Amino acid sequence: MTSSTMTSQPDRPARPNLVFRGLRGGRSPAEFAAAVRRAAREIGERVSCDARYIGRVESGEIRCPNYAYERVFLHMFPGRTLIDLGFAPRSSVRGRGARTAPEALPVHTTSPPIVTSETRGTCDAYDRQDPYGPQDRYDPQGPYDTHDDYEESDVLRRAFMTGGGATVAAASLGPLGLTFDAAAVERPVRRAGVSEASALEEAVRRIRLLDDRHGADGLYRRAAAPLRAAYALLDAGTTRQTTADRLHSGAGELAISVGWLAHDSGRFDDARSHYAEALATARMTGDAALEAHAFCNTAFLARDTGRPREAVRAAQAAQRIARPLGSARLMSLLALREAGGWAGLADRTGCEQALARAQAFFERGRSDADPEWMSFYGEAELEGLEAQCWSTLGDWPRAARHAGRAARLQDPHFTRNIALYTAELADDLARGGHPDEAAAAGLRVLDLLEQVQSSRVQAMLAGTARVLLPHRRAAGVSEFLDRHEAPRKRTG
Repeated sequence: MTSSTMTSQPDRPARPNLVFRGLRGGRSPAEFAAAVRRAAREIGERVSCDARYIGRVESGEIRCPNYAYERVFLHMFPGRTLIDLGFAPRSSVRGRGARTAPEALPVHTTSPPIVTSETRGTCDAYDRQDPYGPQDRYDPQGPYDTHDDYEESDVLRRAFMTGGGATVAAASLGPLGLTFDAAAVERPVRRAGVSEASALEEAVRRIRLLDDRHGADGLYRRAAAPLRAAYALLDAGTTRQTTADRLHSGAGELAISVGWLAHDSGRFDDARSHYAEALATARMTGDAALEAHAFCNTAFLARDTGRPREAVRAAQAAQRIARPLGSARLMSLLALREAGGWAGLADRTGCEQALARAQAFFERGRSDADPEWMSFYGEAELEGLEAQCWSTLGDWPRAARHAGRAARLQDPHFTRNIALYTAELADDLARGGHPDEAAAAGLRVLDLLEQVQSSRVQAMLAGTARVLLPHRRAAGVSEFLDRHEAPRKRTG
């Protein structure tokens, strides 16, 4: 493996494609992906589009689609160009992969070198595989590949270093005993001891803290190197079983934390891979607490990627594993994950029953058995997750009440969650017919986005803006829409 040093490129971080997110509207990523596949069949194309692909487009990782997808999108939205759909001009992303020196290649942990993202030429451009069948990992256009391009690999490692809050984040990550130098991962690693296990546990805590304050977008790429270093420590071995157990648990928790950063920034297939890695680690070592955590996040990811039945199954599996652990708060959170799956299935009864269990477990209070990673889970999170359930079921007034409570109850330390709950409130109010209140909430979110980098929050706000467009004359709406549109106008 070679150094990650690359020839210089302009510092241009990937920006979420809010236009494309707005075009999706109220449809889930899975529903929109199905519409893309239908449109492709109408014009004789075959694309393996799924919710993950839509997530990568909306997060800005796919800056310009391949030619097959271009034809499908232009068929779906007649009269518009790729630029009108929020994509970068093809000319601006072509040629980024034309590097000949081997040392210019970015580091890939599992995937082979791939040429420029969605502009790799016309070879195999029609996605001829079954969209539900197994994907060839070497397929240059499959929706499950990493969609990395050389320019992105360079930029995303540094993008969040330019902002104030991000600079703090980088400085905070620096002192960890786990290297950020990708090349250093290739050097021989001595046997791990207690100090390495402690450094690994501290890395997990630090990443969670920085996510709470700054959001996931700038942290994800930076956090991947400590994860590689953690698994290098596992390979090096240790002389004591207690240290080995700590290392395996720490590596699994770190995989979940890095997976969450990928999840929250719209890199859904990366997140799924990290969660699966954590699950495998848990099962190899018989770590029930880690396994329950991995299933918890897998359920959340399944809900967010339009697979509600999988969300229910994963949450139920997590509850079976977690029951003997003795944490009522953990059982409460897992019941909420199940409720989110039932809401996605439009099963109101199943959702209400799971919500009732979540509330009953929550009321039992905290205990020494509660996992350390659950520090975020309090009354605010309970209210916020319930709000998401009612929003999914289309009960906007009820969703708004719970979202408002969540935003009011949240500890100021969790800046990212305050932004999330307030964005949920704005969207529920907008869809519930209260444009003036929605605009006021949206303006509060825009203020918070000066401190937080979260594709999830930005995508929610884009949906709210779309709903409010017909209400521009309502109090505050015009101001909100103008402020929301201002960054795109400056960069356009």
